[in-house]
Amino acid sequence: MIKRNKKDNIDHNNENKAGRVCSIIGTLLIVVVILMCSLLVLPEMIGFHMYNVISGSMEPTIKVGSLLYVHEGKAEDIEEDDIIAFYSSLEDGSIITHRVVKNNVVSGTFKTKGDANDKEDPTPISYQNFIGKVTLTVPYMGKLLTLMTSFYGKIAAACVVLLGAILNFIGKR
Repeated sequence: MIKRNKKDNIDHNNENKAGRVCSIIGTLLIVVVILMCSLLVLPEMIGFHMYNVISGSMEPTIKVGSLLYVHEGKAEDIEEDDIIAFYSSLEDGSIITHRVVKNNVVSGTFKTKGDANDKEDPTPISYQNFIGKVTLTVPYMGKLLTLMTSFYGKIAAACVVLLGAILNFIGKR
């Protein structure tokens, strides 16, 4: 029979607490990465596109660095004051997000304006350039989206998951 003294019991309890803390932290790290990846993957599966705002033409309504969720839809259904995303030109591929001033269904064009701009955009936007309507903006998360989808962001996410797994393993021992 092994006889334990009071000091051994305290050491054993501290080891159990440290193991639980490691396990909890490891699990939280893995859950955070899964949630972040879900924010990127799930919306795409139900018809949303995500964009990072890189200019201030829609401030203060939409701040630089915000994450935009844009839902595809019919251009004809867009109303005045809706915020839409569109290609500046089909050749260029730059994406702009501005407010609709007028939807001219007959000509198949939008008149748009950035909230921070004094004047309407000079060129009407063709329905062909229309991507969709902005349905949600999340301030500051656009930068995180850009980081997570980069090569180094994917490596960082994998390292965080690995660290979480190691902490879980240590916590179970």
